[in-house]
Amino acid sequence: MTAQSWLVLTLTDSPFKLGLVGTLQFAPLLVFTLYAGVLADRLPKRRILLVTQSCLAFFALVLAFLTLSGRVEFWHVALLAALVGTVRSFDTPARQSFFVEMVGREDLLNAIALNSTVFNLARVAGPALGGLVIKAVGTGWAFLANGLSFLAVIAALTAMTTPDRVRPGRRGVGREMREGLAYIARTPAVLGIIVLLGLVSTFALNWNVLVPTFARAALGLDAGGYGLLMSSMGLGALTGSVALATFGGRGPQARALLAGALSLGTGLAVLCFVRAPALAAAVLFCCGAAQVTYLASSNTTVQSVVPDELRGRVMGAYFQVFGGVAPLGAFLSGSLAERYGAPVTFGVMGCLTVAAVLAVSAAGRLPQAVAGSDGRARPEADAAVEGGRPSLRAERASDG
Repeated sequence: MTAQSWLVLTLTDSPFKLGLVGTLQFAPLLVFTLYAGVLADRLPKRRILLVTQSCLAFFALVLAFLTLSGRVEFWHVALLAALVGTVRSFDTPARQSFFVEMVGREDLLNAIALNSTVFNLARVAGPALGGLVIKAVGTGWAFLANGLSFLAVIAALTAMTTPDRVRPGRRGVGREMREGLAYIARTPAVLGIIVLLGLVSTFALNWNVLVPTFARAALGLDAGGYGLLMSSMGLGALTGSVALATFGGRGPQARALLAGALSLGTGLAVLCFVRAPALAAAVLFCCGAAQVTYLASSNTTVQSVVPDELRGRVMGAYFQVFGGVAPLGAFLSGSLAERYGAPVTFGVMGCLTVAAVLAVSAAGRLPQAVAGSDGRARPEADAAVEGGRPSLRAERASDG
């Protein structure tokens, strides 16, 4: 991602086109993710992941070849971004719903936080290393390293002995999609989290559009400095994920969810006034910690509530919103940054994020109903989130 963003700016010098690539990369989530959620409930998740990760490796190697051969053009990057987005539409629901099959509900937050720890270890080293590689030998070698790194992922999936848990499809795909959406609609806690996720994703999670523009235009940094800024954010996310894995509770995490979202919006607003690289790195560190706290708590809360037989479909809808609104956010951020600059855009997006959190919370759509004062699930949580209606399992039993 570091190399791709820098390559687009090098080819076009346009924040708008950088935002357009982000739009193309996330737009397929709007089309395919609900269907992918049905497949994640029906098919062995590990086998789905083997296929999707192999495709992602191939795309990375194609981009490496085009760049190293000097043939790369903007449309190549745009097309490959759209293909990557399509494959990730199928990868994400399977990958996210695979956690609970490996560890169970009680250790779900710890598993998600540990996964974030591993991911953010890479985010700490990756952007800085990527920036240095770009500066020394060019973006093509960064793409090549990325493509080869998928071999480790594929080997790990092949070596797993987790039994395949599948639910044979007995109903049409369309009916199963509607079944998952109906559960979300009648479950206030899940619906509120997904609505807030869409707003936060639109306003706050456009780092690949804004940070490179901010680094070049506002701070006067080169590719190495840009990579270090992204690494600062990754270090913050690593710190937050380690803290969650060590001290996080079990079950729904209402307080952490709210605190993370509000802190993220506040950090974005502060960046509007920052012009010193060191201070910018410190603020991005805080933003990284806030982002991982919010996202891990949101993911855990939803998966703690959802029945096993619906998890793939609900997580498909969850990540359809998470990634599906990203094209709108990338387009909006790129357009604002093109006209007013990255600092002003950070300020606007930060204020909108805080306003969204306060509005959804004031409407009573966040998961206070499924968490006690200590953040743990209460015995009456299932009844509360079902709004007094019978569970899906009971409905199926009544159907005969």
